[in-house]
Amino acid sequence: MEDKSSPLDKDWGKLTSRSPTCTWEQWDAIKAFRRDINTTIVVTTKIQGVAKFCSLPNDYVYNMGKLSDDHSKQLLLKAADLEKYSDSSLSDSKAILKICDGQPLALSTVGKFMQKRSLMEGPDWDGICNQLRCHLGSDKSLDRVHQALMHEYTSLPSCAIKACLLYFAMFPSDHRVKPQRIMRQWLAEGFVEPENSWGDTADKCFEELLDRSIVHPIEVSNNKTVKTCRTYGMMHEYVMLKSLSENLIMLCDNGNYQNSKNNGNFQTTQHRCLSLQDSSISDSSSLDSDLSLVRTLIVFGKAGSMLNFDRYQLLRVLDLEECTDLQNHHVKKVCNLLLLKYLSLGGDVHVTSLPKKIENLKLLETLDLRRTAINILPKEVFQLPHLTHLFGKFKLPDKAIPSEQCKLQMVKGFIIDERVGYDAFLGRMKKLHNVKIWCESSATNTSLTSLQKAIQEFIRDEKDATKDRRSLSIQFDACSEDFLKGLEGECYLRSLKLNGMLEELPRFITRLRCLKELCLQSTKLKAALLTALGTLKDLRYLKLIAGELDDFVLQRNALPSLVCIRFVLKSPTLPTMERGAMPILKSLQLLCDGLNGLSGLQINYFTHLREVILDAGVQVNSTTIQNWQDAAANHPNRPKVILLNALDSTEGASIQGSAESWANKNGAETHMLPNGLMTESSIASNITVES
Repeated sequence: MEDKSSPLDKDWGKLTSRSPTCTWEQWDAIKAFRRDINTTIVVTTKIQGVAKFCSLPNDYVYNMGKLSDDHSKQLLLKAADLEKYSDSSLSDSKAILKICDGQPLALSTVGKFMQKRSLMEGPDWDGICNQLRCHLGSDKSLDRVHQALMHEYTSLPSCAIKACLLYFAMFPSDHRVKPQRIMRQWLAEGFVEPENSWGDTADKCFEELLDRSIVHPIEVSNNKTVKTCRTYGMMHEYVMLKSLSENLIMLCDNGNYQNSKNNGNFQTTQHRCLSLQDSSISDSSSLDSDLSLVRTLIVFGKAGSMLNFDRYQLLRVLDLEECTDLQNHHVKKVCNLLLLKYLSLGGDVHVTSLPKKIENLKLLETLDLRRTAINILPKEVFQLPHLTHLFGKFKLPDKAIPSEQCKLQMVKGFIIDERVGYDAFLGRMKKLHNVKIWCESSATNTSLTSLQKAIQEFIRDEKDATKDRRSLSIQFDACSEDFLKGLEGECYLRSLKLNGMLEELPRFITRLRCLKELCLQSTKLKAALLTALGTLKDLRYLKLIAGELDDFVLQRNALPSLVCIRFVLKSPTLPTMERGAMPILKSLQLLCDGLNGLSGLQINYFTHLREVILDAGVQVNSTTIQNWQDAAANHPNRPKVILLNALDSTEGASIQGSAESWANKNGAETHMLPNGLMTESSIASNITVES
C-alpha cells in the first residue's frame, strides 16, 4: 500500500497487498470497502491478536499446519540439489528435519547450506546438524532464515519478554515445557515482576510469545489452557545461539560443553544459567565456568559431580525435577543455598525425606516434590515466610501449624488418613486459592469430618470474586462421598474436580456461585446426577470421565453458559440433547472408545459450534469420521473436525472441508501461520480482497 491513491479505487475485482506493515487506518478502510460490496478477504498473519482483530463474528481463523516429514525431506533435498538421495531412510535425516520443523523457509535455506557441505558419497546428516547453529549468523546461505528469526526476536516489545524467550534455551529442543514451571522460574530469576506489580508479569510475557507464534502449544486442556509448549525448531536454534553468545547460559549436553567460546566469542567463565543434559560430569572442577556465580541450574538426566552444591553461592533457581541421580545427602546440601527461590526435586524413590534445615531457605517461593518419595513434610516447611506454591503428595505433619504470615496460595496436595486437624491447619492459610486432596481408605469418620469443616471454610462465599480464583480438587475413590453431603450454605469456587464413587450430585455444587469449570470422574455417572448438571447457570467448561453414562436428556436452556464439553468414556453412551440446550456451545469433544457414527447427536442444534474433537488414539473408524465430516459440512458454521492424538493434545489432523470453500461461502478468512518461517517473505502480511 505504498501508492498514495487508494488501491481500492484501482481494481474493484481484486486487491492484493504484500507489505511488512498495514496500519489500523488502512484496515478500517478495507473493512468499510467490504461492507459496501460482496467481497472475500483473506488475511495472512502469524500474530493471533491481528487475526482476531481482522475477523468479524462469522469469519474463520484457519491455523496453517507444517509440512509432513515426507514433504519436508523432498523440499530439503531439492533445495540441496540432492534429489537422487530421496530414497534414503527418513531416519538418516531425522535430526535435521526436526530442526527445520516443517517450515518451508527453513528447509530451503538449510538445503542450500547442505549443498555446500555435502560429501561425494552423499549428505553428512550428522555433521550438518552439528554445524548449523554456529553458522546461523555467519553463513550467507542461512542469511534469509537468520534475518527472519532475528526479526522475530528484535520485534518483541520489551527486554523482559526477550529474556523470557532466551530462557527457553535451558530446555532441550524437543522438551515439552510446562508453562507454570517456566513462569515461576522467570519470577525467581527476576526477569519479570510478581503479580499485581508494575511492568511485565510472567503471564503477560508468556501470552505475548504465544500470540506471536514463537512459542507453540503442544498439550491444551479442555478449557484451552496450555499444559505444555515449546519453541519451534529453528527458533530454538536461534535462541540457543543468542543465549550462548550473550553468556546467559552454558550448556553441557552428553558431556560436551557449549558456551560463548564454542560459538566464536571471547572466553568467559561467568554464566548466569547452567543446563545439564545427561552430562554425568565426573570432575566439576574441570568445568570452564565459575559456578559460584550461577543463578539457575536445571538438570535433565544424570548430573554427576555437578551436584556438589558447596560450589554454588548465588543460586535462585534449582530445578532437579528430571535429575535421575539425586540422593538424600544431596538434598541436605541444598538447604545451605540461602538465596534459593525455586526448588524442584526429583530422584524418585532415592529421595525420601526433607531435612528440617529447609527452614534456612527464607526466600523460597516454590517447592515441588512431586517426583520424590517424600510423603511427610517437616513442620518447618509451613513456617517459610515467602512460600507460595507447594507441590507433592504428603500427609499432615504432626503438630504443624502454619505461621500467621503464611503466603501459601497453591497446595497440591494433602493425603487424608486417620489424622485430624485439617480445619485448623487449612484455616491458617488465608491466601490459599488452589488445593488438591487425596482421601485414603484409612481415613476415619473423625478425620473426614475435620476435612469437611476445612472444605466448608475454603469454599465460603465472601461475595468478592473480582480476583478470586479458588479451585478445589478431591480424589475420594478409596472412601465414601458422604463427607461432601454435609457441605452447605452460600459457596464459591471457580473450578472443581471430583474423582470417586458419585451416587448423586452433591448439593453444594448447585449452590456454588460463579462455578466456571467442573470435572466429574466416576466408574458410572447416573441419570439423576447428570440431569442436575443442567441447572448450573455459570458453568463454561464441563468434563465428564466415566466407564459409562446413564441415558439422560439435556433439556432446552440447560447449561446456558457452557462453551466446551468433553466426554471421556469407555462406553460411548451420549446424552439426548434437545434443541436449545447448551445454546452457546463452541467445542464438542468426544474422546470415547468405540464411537460409532454421530451417536444420535444433532450438531445443528449448536448454532455457535466451532469444533468437534474426536480421539485418534482409539481407532475411530473411517465411516464415523466421514459421518462427522458430512455433519460439519452441513452445519452453517462449518466447524472443524479434529482428530486428537493421545500423545499430542493439539490439533492432530483437521478433516474438514477446504478452507477456501468456507471463505467463499462466509465472506472472510484469516490464516494463522505457525511462525514467520512459513512464507518466502517471513515478515510480510498478505491481504487479498476479491469480489
